[in-house]
Amino acid sequence: MDKLFEKVLFITALISGLVVISIALILLNHASTILSSPRILTIFSNSWLPSDGSYGLYPFIAGTIWVTCIAMVLAAPSCILCAIFLAEYAPKKLRSIIKPLIDVLASIPSVVYGLWAILVIVPLVRDYVAPTLSSMLGWIPLFSLNVNVGYSVLASGFVLAIMVSPIIISVAEEVIRAVPMEVREASLALGATKWQTVKYVVFRKAFLGIIAAIILGFCRAFGETMAVLMVSGNVPRAPSSLFDPCCPLTALIASSLGEMMSSPIYVSALSVAALLLLLVVLIFNILARLIILRFSR
Repeated sequence: MDKLFEKVLFITALISGLVVISIALILLNHASTILSSPRILTIFSNSWLPSDGSYGLYPFIAGTIWVTCIAMVLAAPSCILCAIFLAEYAPKKLRSIIKPLIDVLASIPSVVYGLWAILVIVPLVRDYVAPTLSSMLGWIPLFSLNVNVGYSVLASGFVLAIMVSPIIISVAEEVIRAVPMEVREASLALGATKWQTVKYVVFRKAFLGIIAAIILGFCRAFGETMAVLMVSGNVPRAPSSLFDPCCPLTALIASSLGEMMSSPIYVSALSVAALLLLLVVLIFNILARLIILRFSR
């Protein structure tokens, strides 16, 4: 029975890895139409006109990078502070209330986040945030208000920041709580205050794990689809400011599913986009796991 159970576990683990490999191979097979032709030179161009045979992915890659970076800039500092509070300062009773609420945030469907963002975030950005920041910092290209529509990079970044918060908070809190209690006690015994102990001892010991938590949140934001599709504006143009509409790679794939079967080249272009997403997420996930492994050692 021991041998049989060991083989069952091995096969189960092997299937999990083979699924990822099979997805990559299938996407690579469909993407080969473009990758093995002269069209590969135009795949990173700025022109997306499928009717004319132009399948430039640059606007969508730029939109993905903008939205993901804005989300991480908004989410990372607040999530780390929240994790420090839960791990170091929160009473046990309060932590038992907050932790389930954070888990609920992680389980809310992305389409619900998208609907909420349309009703709350988009009007907030359009009527208050965009005019205020533009009037104060409009001389900076990043804050220039070209079209005041609300459906923008900033709105997408806001909703993504909320969506990735649970994973960053959960992983960062576990990492901080994993720092040995003896380290805290040694710092306090030397006369350090609670905050000095957290800042100079606990945070430094947990730094690699916190970076890994941020990377995992980045992967979650990079691959999000529905919420971004609903609030980004879906304009195939590279954004130049926070208030410009955009169309990330995930939104491109989701919105083009009805048209992709009309042409093998169309399918190949979308497969290249999906392959890029898979490759980036895979690399950052491996990096995060390596960092966590080093931290645990």
